[in-house]
Amino acid sequence: MKPAPAMDSVLFIDYATTLKLLNAGDAMAICEDVFRQHARKTITWSDPPSQKLDVGAPLHNHWHTKTVLLSEEPMSGARLYSYYDDGVTNTVGKLDCARYIILADPRTARPLAIVDEHWTYAIRSAAAAIAPLRLLGPRKPKVLGLVGVGTMCENALRCLRRLYTFEEILCTSRRAETRDAFAAKWSKILGIPVRALESIEEVVRRSDIAVGGTTRTDIVSREPWVKKGATFVSLARREMDPAGWAKFDKTVIDDWDCNMTMKPFRDMLDAGQFDRAQLHAEIGEVVAGLKPGREHDDERILVHTTGLVSQDVGICAWIYHKAKELGLGIPLPTAVAQAHLQPED
Repeated sequence: MKPAPAMDSVLFIDYATTLKLLNAGDAMAICEDVFRQHARKTITWSDPPSQKLDVGAPLHNHWHTKTVLLSEEPMSGARLYSYYDDGVTNTVGKLDCARYIILADPRTARPLAIVDEHWTYAIRSAAAAIAPLRLLGPRKPKVLGLVGVGTMCENALRCLRRLYTFEEILCTSRRAETRDAFAAKWSKILGIPVRALESIEEVVRRSDIAVGGTTRTDIVSREPWVKKGATFVSLARREMDPAGWAKFDKTVIDDWDCNMTMKPFRDMLDAGQFDRAQLHAEIGEVVAGLKPGREHDDERILVHTTGLVSQDVGICAWIYHKAKELGLGIPLPTAVAQAHLQPED
């Protein structure tokens, strides 16, 4: 394959354009494709896989950087985001923190795009966990349970709508006003009962699919609450009690090595609550057909994702090509375009 020609501009793709170009169905399809690339071992991580700058008081500033190369695309990219967290205010999921993906052609290292990542990250976080449910979820779930009603669970619902038709949705959160507002909004959109409950346990026990997507750092849900035939989706941290991971019929995660960078995951292993021999599969192995998905109607399955930068870059690469095709985005001059300029003496 010949290198791409030199470019004199890099395409800036703003938040509004990402919203216009990418929907939940697209995000799920791209995430599945990237999972297959992982199974084919054609993706290269940086070493270490992430770099963090965490500054405490008085600035409370945090920077996280991750890079990856997708050789099948081909595309390389870096994910950069900064947020503020003083223990009271946390801007991780807010539009006023810095979030960008920078894309480059790995054959030349020439810059291709700078993509605002607020929407792509939000929908990817849900899409990567929900897409494999077509292989790991119940065949005909009737009741969906949402533990948390923030961005993560709302986007999970957007994805789940493309896979299933539910008869009822149960939701819960810490504050009655937020769960009540969520229930009213989605009852109107979906035309089915969406019920706000106070009890996390009741939501999980009654659900055929339960999704944990809170911002809490303590244990949220417990394994005995998950009924026969149900799938529990853990979107972050300790949504499912570590003591219960090994008790599911199948436990599936997105990537072992990436999870090993997360302290709660390492703590669970160090405590002897789970080990790699008890893992059924990584998601890529399931979607690539290397390991089975759900095999029996009464299996209880845990799906846990920590998030893969490969999918962030894959989604932004897809958006970049779509934006070029439609003439969207804002071209910014590169140094190549300004090579005739000279510095002032």
